[in-house]
Amino acid sequence: MPVDGEAVRLGSKAEDTDEPGWEVDPDDEWGIAVVATVGRQLKLRREAAGMRAAEFGKAVGYGEDMVYKIESGKRIPRLDYLDTADQVLGAGGLVSAMKEDVKKVRYPKRVRDLARMEASAVEIGLYSTHNIHGLLQTEPHMRALFDVWLPAHTEDETERMVAARMARRAIFERSPAPTLSFVREEATLRRPVGGTMVWRQQLERLLKPGALRNVSIQVMPTGCEDHVGTGGLIEVLKFPDGSAVGRSDGAFNGRPVTDPKQLRILELRYGMIRAQALTPRESRAFIERLLGESES
Repeated sequence: MPVDGEAVRLGSKAEDTDEPGWEVDPDDEWGIAVVATVGRQLKLRREAAGMRAAEFGKAVGYGEDMVYKIESGKRIPRLDYLDTADQVLGAGGLVSAMKEDVKKVRYPKRVRDLARMEASAVEIGLYSTHNIHGLLQTEPHMRALFDVWLPAHTEDETERMVAARMARRAIFERSPAPTLSFVREEATLRRPVGGTMVWRQQLERLLKPGALRNVSIQVMPTGCEDHVGTGGLIEVLKFPDGSAVGRSDGAFNGRPVTDPKQLRILELRYGMIRAQALTPRESRAFIERLLGESES
C-alpha cells in the first residue's frame, strides 16, 4: 500500500529508442494481458488493411522494430500511437477506445492498487513525516521532489509518476465524499521544496482542501515533546462493508495489515497523533502565518 504521464512522441531520430517507463511490468498480470490484447488487435487490423510493419510504422511515425514490440505485447503503446493508428487503419475510434486501459497500465501496479482502494474507501487517515502527502501536493511540488531523487529519474519516468499522483487527487471530487484526515509534520510545511514560489503555491493548496467539510488537515508542531508518531508513516483506510487496511513504517515490518487487532494498534497511534497535533482551526491559522512569513 505504499504511495505513490505522457511524454513527448518519439521523433524520427529516435524511433526505436526504448525509453524507460514504457516496459511491461513482468509482475503485473493484468497489465500484461491488456498490452498483449492491444498488440494483438493492432496486428490483426494492420494485416487486414494489407500493410507491412515497416509501411505501418512509417505511417504512424515509429520504427518497424517498435511496431513489432508493441504488437507482440513487449511495449506499452503511447496514446498518440493509438490515435494515429486508428486514423491510419480507419478503425473508426475502436483503436483509440483502448487508450483508457492502456493509460492505467502505465501507472505502476502499486499505485493502481492504492488508487483503487482510495476510490472505494469511506474514511482515510494519513500521517507522514518526511514530505507533504501526495494527495495534497501541487504538480510543481511533485516535480521538485522527483527531480532530487537519486538515482535520477528520466523525464519519462517523472511524467509517469506525476500523472499517476495527479490522477489520485480525484478523491476530493468523489460523491458521496469520503472522510479524509491528514496530519502533517511542521517541518514538511517549512521546507521550501522547489523554491519560494513553489513553496507558497503548496501552502496555498493546503488551505483549499482544508476548507472542505469532509477534510481535516492538522499540523504536528516540531516542539511537541510527547509524540507517538516517531515510528513514521501511518495509513488507515476503511471501506463501506466495515473492512479496513492499514500500514505503518513502525509496525508489522511496514506491510499492509487487515487483522482487527493489528488495525486497532494503528488506529490507537493515529488517534493519539491527532490528539497531540494542533486542531484543524489552529493548523489553518499556522499555515496562513507561514504564508505571511514567505512573503517577507
